Amino acid sequence: MANETDITADRPRQPQRPLRIGDTAPNFHARTTQGEVSLDQYRGRWVVFFSHPADFTPVCTSEFVALAKAMPEFDAMDAVLLGLSVDSLYSHIAWLRAIRELFDVEVAFPVVEDPSMAVGRAYGMIDENASDASAVRATYFIDPEGIIRAMTWYPMTIGRSVDEMTRMLAALQRTQDGTVLTPAGWQPGEDVLLPPSQAAADALTRAAPANWFHLTQSDQ
Repeated sequence: MANETDITADRPRQPQRPLRIGDTAPNFHARTTQGEVSLDQYRGRWVVFFSHPADFTPVCTSEFVALAKAMPEFDAMDAVLLGLSVDSLYSHIAWLRAIRELFDVEVAFPVVEDPSMAVGRAYGMIDENASDASAVRATYFIDPEGIIRAMTWYPMTIGRSVDEMTRMLAALQRTQDGTVLTPAGWQPGEDVLLPPSQAAADALTRAAPANWFHLTQSDQ
């Protein structure tokens, strides 16, 4: 297996259109801080795949410390954390060692190297015409079948909310079977919404029964 990330065997390096919710996540093979991995080896589990612009930067460091501390929450939801940046494997290792020494935090999830920017470009983290390797803070929530179920994007200047990442994952898992919806600000264990039993246009008529907005107790 080549040292550089190889995505061409499973999907062209440049997608024909931007990735969308419902797309199959492009597979890739890469070196990581936990050895060589392939995205499809995680089938059967949820994957939270996220990019960061560069190692040894303050916002990225704060995110990695927070994610490492929250890893037991992701484990409890049977989810894998998988990070990525264009920096080399050696840079990743040095950075994670620095985090351990400075914050006494062990980053136990894999961090993918992407020196060719093949993965970043395939996922839209880096524009195909970009002159440098700066990537947005993109996060992809991938279900056990390898389907992208949600995406969040942050600029390089703003750190992600780990609480929102765990909430998003919990909401995706709660609504996966299509029987319920989650309302604004929903947290695990709170009441959920039932899908409307009528068309939106019908719900606006005077004769329509008041069943277009209905909370029910969560059983999870």
